[in-house]
Amino acid sequence: MTLSVVLGIDVSKEWIDACLLPAGQEWHVSTQPEELQAWVQALPADIELAVLEATGGLQAVVAALLDSRGIPVAVVNPKQIRDFARALGVSAKNDRVDARLIARFGLHLHPPARPLPTPEMTALRELIVRRQQIVDLLTAEKNRGLIVCTPAVQKNIQQHIHYLEKQLDALHRQIEEAVQKSPLWRAQEQLLTSMKGVGRVTAVKLMAHLPELGSLTRREIAALAGVAPYCHESGKRRGHRYIEKGRGAVRSALYMAALSALRYNPAIKQFAERLKQKGKKGKVIMVACMRKMLVTLNAMMRDQIPWQNHLVALEN
Repeated sequence: MTLSVVLGIDVSKEWIDACLLPAGQEWHVSTQPEELQAWVQALPADIELAVLEATGGLQAVVAALLDSRGIPVAVVNPKQIRDFARALGVSAKNDRVDARLIARFGLHLHPPARPLPTPEMTALRELIVRRQQIVDLLTAEKNRGLIVCTPAVQKNIQQHIHYLEKQLDALHRQIEEAVQKSPLWRAQEQLLTSMKGVGRVTAVKLMAHLPELGSLTRREIAALAGVAPYCHESGKRRGHRYIEKGRGAVRSALYMAALSALRYNPAIKQFAERLKQKGKKGKVIMVACMRKMLVTLNAMMRDQIPWQNHLVALEN
């Protein structure tokens, strides 16, 4: 694929900087909604791709406006842009420089444009993220309760734990209501949870954070989730394979699912035992199980076939 007109956008809280290549046209625009809307509507009609960095959600409004204008949008990891800058020997960093770099990145590397999440999917993701935040807060408070001795502090911690548990229950209900409202999400949840080891929480996390499940190849989905092993070799040196990048929320969900599957899923238990007999280390076995579960779930979603041991091949 070749691209001839690419828009690179650096997004901050109060403004955006944009660069259009190869024309070299640049903009500095406030993030006020009316100004952003006017700028997007005035953009040239021949833009083939707009590239933005993932900036903790700040890019969402800009991406949505571009998508509504019919401009394909690719949201990329900021680390990719910095690695690209280092490869070019660019050390300077400011908003204008970043916008040019992002545009050059898009022009030369052609990151794929992916469909933006619907408002319903965005809401589901935010509910799931908030649930995890509450779980983390609960864990921290319970740990604090184990080390304090003052009765007043103990009481305060217990009150906070009670409050957080109520919030967690409310979030569970909201997530369940959101899933039940969508026939598609209900069907996906039922399909994913048919695999032993995948509970409802894991299924909803995968639905929200990995919507590509079922539409990519096994290698692509493993790389996207961050469970694809990469070699580390040079000359005669043969280093250990490692995993990196990918979506942390998906990897965490797969880890918990693999822990459960190693106890309750006979096929995964047999797969892990074969790896153990080959002398593989515990971490290697765990990642392999995570990857095996993911690619199997990917095939199940692609073919719309529930988990059945006699239909799903789990050989090496």
